[in-house]
Amino acid sequence: MEKIVKNETIKREACGEHWFTEYRTGRAAAFSLKVVRHLHTVEGDLQRVDVFDTKEFGRVLTLDGLIMVTERDEYMYHEMLVHVPMFSHPCPKRVLIIGGGDGGSLREVLKHPTVEEVVLVEIDSNVISASKEFLPFCSSGMNDPRSKITIGEGGLYVKEHPDSFDVIIIDSTDPTKGAGGLLFTEEFYNNCRKALKSGGTMSAETENFFYDENHWEMAFKRISNVFNVAVPYWGLMTSYPSGWWTYTLAGENLDPRKDFRKTDAEKMSANLKYYNPDIHMASFALPNNMKKKVEEIRSLLNKKGKK
Repeated sequence: MEKIVKNETIKREACGEHWFTEYRTGRAAAFSLKVVRHLHTVEGDLQRVDVFDTKEFGRVLTLDGLIMVTERDEYMYHEMLVHVPMFSHPCPKRVLIIGGGDGGSLREVLKHPTVEEVVLVEIDSNVISASKEFLPFCSSGMNDPRSKITIGEGGLYVKEHPDSFDVIIIDSTDPTKGAGGLLFTEEFYNNCRKALKSGGTMSAETENFFYDENHWEMAFKRISNVFNVAVPYWGLMTSYPSGWWTYTLAGENLDPRKDFRKTDAEKMSANLKYYNPDIHMASFALPNNMKKKVEEIRSLLNKKGKK
């Protein structure tokens, strides 16, 4: 354990135990996990990658001290990010994942029998390597023959591949962290729109509404300004800030509550831990404060005239 005592997010307490702490925005609240074993650290040009085992949440992957994956609850995030857009498309065959180097989103996409190819574009090869070695519960799909792993900048990739994908999934890091911010720009979302085939769908993680409402508002406003239809939805994610995580589903002509493939979703949900048709429908029901903000943003964009 001495190897990680120098890590600013993992400290040895007076009792001799080691605890990982992730501070919330403003550093007035925090989330801590008891660490039982350190496994891996690499400080790359882009970010620091850490993997360690915890008593309560199992194996954990962090990037620059922020939790990306925990063994205990990662399925909540990955199932909601992936299956909502996948079942909102009539027949997804070619899928692009931007980010998601842990492999969890890729694993979920590959559960869909219509899928012929999945391209995963991850900017940091260190994340891919760490996931393959230490996160088999996430990275199992990387060796699937339908998977194509590309190391590169996701924004550039979508710009160079117009009219190419049925579904695009934005599995990015926080907008405040390095290259992750590039995946929250209006230019990037517009290039994603162009990279979709006719009838395509896109989902993007859009942070939490409790601690980081400004990040959510920024992302939702930009997506709404680019796509004809942009619909926020949410799910539980116990190890992420507030435990309440948001996503946005976007496309040119879709109604995710009326048009999703309910029968197919029912069949698959028997083998899932979180997502099912009822959760799909319920995820679009918003609390009043969030609903009011969505209405304000839509009204503002309509007055200005969407691009």
